[in-house]
Amino acid sequence: MHLVCLDLEGVLIPEIWINFAEKTGIEELRLTTRDIPNYSVLMKKRIGILKENNLKLADIQEVIGTMDPIPGAAEFMNNLREKTQVVILSDTFTQFAKPMMKKLSWPTIFCNSLVIDENDCVVDFALRQQDGKRKAVEGFHSMGLKVIAAGDSYNDLTMIRKADAGVLYCPPDNIVQENPDLPVAVNYKQLMMEIDKNRDL
Repeated sequence: MHLVCLDLEGVLIPEIWINFAEKTGIEELRLTTRDIPNYSVLMKKRIGILKENNLKLADIQEVIGTMDPIPGAAEFMNNLREKTQVVILSDTFTQFAKPMMKKLSWPTIFCNSLVIDENDCVVDFALRQQDGKRKAVEGFHSMGLKVIAAGDSYNDLTMIRKADAGVLYCPPDNIVQENPDLPVAVNYKQLMMEIDKNRDL
């Protein structure tokens, strides 16, 4: 049996922090795991910026409420789920994900959590586990599943390389150049073709 593991932001939905950066005008919030490979370093930087600018969880959630999945993502997910099981492995947070999961017809998602204080401020974050995407793939392997994985950022690489087959989806040039052995898909049609090709593993 096959299972497809997908990243969320940049693959199915726009980058939440980039949209929030555009809303607030804070350019540093545009940085993502495409730019900073170490997720903990990136999140600590983000939390510091939120504190400096007195921005609350509700401010981020307000922006998320205005966002929609990437055009074609919902149809792609519906078609994919007719063919095989799908799990989203994301470094986003439970406090961010729910509105987008509704718009994608409630796929299964494993993600992290934010630590929020009594004033609705983001004070920390709790990872589901270190290198959780790779470890999820290992867990699926232990159940006898063949895994096909796709993502776009540095934090997806261990998942993609641990999977039986992996695809970079609309990655930045630096990740393509650093990983020339990985196939690249630039639209959902190509991604589906890569998945279909590898379902015969």
